[in-house]
Amino acid sequence: MLTSQRKKHLLDLLALDGRIVAKTLSEQLGLSEDTIRRDLRELAKEGLLQRVHGGALPASPAMAVFAERENISADAKSAIGRTAAGLVQPGQVVFVDGGTTAVQLVRHLPADLRATVVTHSPSIAVELLNHPHIEVIMIGGRLFKHSIVALGAAAIEAIGRIRADLYFMGVCSLHPEAGIGTGDFEESCVKRALCDAAAETIVLASPEKLDTASPFQIVPLSRISRIVVDSTVPEHLIAPYSALGISISLAFETHK
Repeated sequence: MLTSQRKKHLLDLLALDGRIVAKTLSEQLGLSEDTIRRDLRELAKEGLLQRVHGGALPASPAMAVFAERENISADAKSAIGRTAAGLVQPGQVVFVDGGTTAVQLVRHLPADLRATVVTHSPSIAVELLNHPHIEVIMIGGRLFKHSIVALGAAAIEAIGRIRADLYFMGVCSLHPEAGIGTGDFEESCVKRALCDAAAETIVLASPEKLDTASPFQIVPLSRISRIVVDSTVPEHLIAPYSALGISISLAFETHK
């Protein structure tokens, strides 16, 4: 089998089974594990999969730039945003992450809601300009253009001085074994600080992020109180989180 054929076979298997186990596959194909691992390394460099211990998982499409991500699962993200917005209670202090799904959350907040939103995302702050009763506190730092959020030591220090009721976390990937991930180390540190400073963390997970992996873990799944997902997501993708005691909120899309 040529290298190109072998790599295509690996990607086909990954799409079919949702994971690759290097040892098992080497036995099936009669190839050395080193050969399989070399192919996985090269495919990972191309962004076509995410290497994990013993094999590989699908790479998250959320690694794409912001403008491209806006068009991925647009209806599902709107539904997730609307459902998540309904979890915010009057008077609460709420951390809102950056990202395309978080933008949908703030767009669905009631016009008369009185609350405080703390965010390190200029995009989120701008969306709240027309909410007269929502106080917006911005966290500053170095602008990470991929997610349009502030990062760095100054951001983490400021977050540590706030105690929020809720943190709506955006993620690049969510997997029962690989956990909650993102594609940038520094961004993972800021997200972790936000989680540490909130009484409850709620993950916003659009369909393309489920059962995928990213390079940098944010927090263990045990730190998550709730996951908001699109109602069309198959039950087998949700069941592992329910089994861990994480509440699941199903977001139903509205069809015009």
